[in-house]
Amino acid sequence: MRYYLDEDISPKVAEILRQEGVDAESAHEVGMLQASDLEQLEYAVSKKRCMVTRNRNDFIRLTVLFFNENRPHHGVLIIPYSYPGDRFAQIAKALKKYVLNHKDGMSPYGIDFL
Repeated sequence: MRYYLDEDISPKVAEILRQEGVDAESAHEVGMLQASDLEQLEYAVSKKRCMVTRNRNDFIRLTVLFFNENRPHHGVLIIPYSYPGDRFAQIAKALKKYVLNHKDGMSPYGIDFL
């Protein structure tokens, strides 16, 4: 599974994940700051990455839109606010564990919570 982290997640999380051997990139690193949620998801799709975000409602709505329009989609993984945003290592550890437990990645149009 390849992750694309929305701008609401620190790029430090992507750095930690890469150090742990997980393929991850951040909106901060690829110049996607202040892009719309639609643009963020389109970018993730273009790179065949699972979208990782804290923005539950908008990305659930966009996933339904992509499904209805039969557009490609590689899943959305939502990080709940029970994970404090400044706990980079904790978030990275949970994301790494998710990868290890989902060797085949997420199903197209899948939505899951960390």
